[in-house]
Amino acid sequence: MSLFDAFLYLSVPSHFLILVGGVLLGIAIGVMPGITAGMLLALVLPFTYYMTSTNAVVLLVSLFIGGVSGGLVTATLMRIPGEPNAVMTCLDGYPMAKAGRPGRALGLGNAGSIVGGAISWGALVLLAPPLAKIAVVLGPWENFALVVMALVLISSLSGGSFIKGLMAGLFGMLIAMPGVDETSGMLRLNFGFHELDGGLDQLPVIIGVFALSQVIADTMHIGQQNMEHVRANMRGIMISLRDYVTHGWNMVRSSVIGVWIGILPGVGATIASIIAYTTAKNLSKTPEMFGKGSEEAIVAAESANNATTGGTLIPLLTLGIPGGLADSILLGALVIHNLQPGPLLYINNPGIVNAIMAAHLTAHVVMFVLMSVGVLLFARLALLHRAWIFPTVLVFCVIGAYALNNRGFDVWVMLAFGAIGFGLEYAKAPLAPFVIGLVLAPLAEKELRSGLMSSGGTLMPLVQRPIALGFLVVAVLMFIWPLWRDWRRRPKADAAVS
Repeated sequence: MSLFDAFLYLSVPSHFLILVGGVLLGIAIGVMPGITAGMLLALVLPFTYYMTSTNAVVLLVSLFIGGVSGGLVTATLMRIPGEPNAVMTCLDGYPMAKAGRPGRALGLGNAGSIVGGAISWGALVLLAPPLAKIAVVLGPWENFALVVMALVLISSLSGGSFIKGLMAGLFGMLIAMPGVDETSGMLRLNFGFHELDGGLDQLPVIIGVFALSQVIADTMHIGQQNMEHVRANMRGIMISLRDYVTHGWNMVRSSVIGVWIGILPGVGATIASIIAYTTAKNLSKTPEMFGKGSEEAIVAAESANNATTGGTLIPLLTLGIPGGLADSILLGALVIHNLQPGPLLYINNPGIVNAIMAAHLTAHVVMFVLMSVGVLLFARLALLHRAWIFPTVLVFCVIGAYALNNRGFDVWVMLAFGAIGFGLEYAKAPLAPFVIGLVLAPLAEKELRSGLMSSGGTLMPLVQRPIALGFLVVAVLMFIWPLWRDWRRRPKADAAVS
């Protein structure tokens, strides 16, 4: 299926309804404070198990796009970022709404979203295929080194403590170890539980870590929901062509920043919006308006965070490295549907790749239309209290975990990893490295064993093959850099205290 055929595929009413439903649900969840796009993807993932692979990726991509965009509504009307990436939009969207122009603020953000999405789609279509052609020549040693680099890279760039991120990644790899050793055929690490003979299914683990842990964390602060709200109206929601011309350069510049930041593993849309916001302020003729309702600020923040959607898909599709939290779940979804992420996806399942690309652009267009005509409805959804939402989420967590194999053991696994995910969040350990370790550990083990069998048991090809050595060098540098940075900062911190 070519890219053109993929667009034709989405034109079929039943397939198009799946995409529209995904975008609609994504926006609806995105406007609810405390419910993130990653959490939604984890909840919906079990239901895609019974869908075709193409429909599954279309649904998940559309949920992702809608979830990223939905945070604009609460950021503007309630000064609460429905999604973490909308935090910069709060700074100017809410003051503009308080000043009596909520429609204008929402319209500018929506315009920035569609431009950012379109530019990121162009980058995805142009950059991903040549990168996949380069990556497809990699052998087992290169693939193993690539997984090592991905784990270190996302641990060092995902924020917080690098050591905590690396430990989370290694813990994820450990969780993937129980089951049958593919080489010897012997059972390992099942601890006497026959349910572990086939290993831990990724689905209950992902639901527990991403969805249930978030419910637990937010339930502890459920009484702290800020309900300060500006009434939405449609006046100014439709942006004129003149506005696109006025803010065009800002949209393009911020979108390019978003694409570039999105390609970097573990950095994410929040950092992209911060950088785009800061750049726009530094280049603005009226920087004093930033933080007081600046149109430039809203456009920059929303263009950048929506542009990261295409950027994050580039390393995911070409190298099998997710750029952020939601992409980690997309990676898990591909594996669950027996699709190997990375360059081989282009060879073995080109139709899936083209379906993802077509869904990315179509979902952004649908999102723009839905946000333009349905903003009043989404504003009402933002007022729903989380005390009504979380019990429903919990029920879907249990159903999703049980439905995979129709056994209660998976529900207990989900509950256990919900507690583990809460503990990781409480310890400020990023979850993306955990999923990288969980999903890519079997691939790393397979490639390492294949390489050892071809080399007679020696690890020397890792340093003798230039590409594998390059990946390892990057991994070592990214391992040393955070430690060296913290060591440099320590004397300055001690001096400040004294």
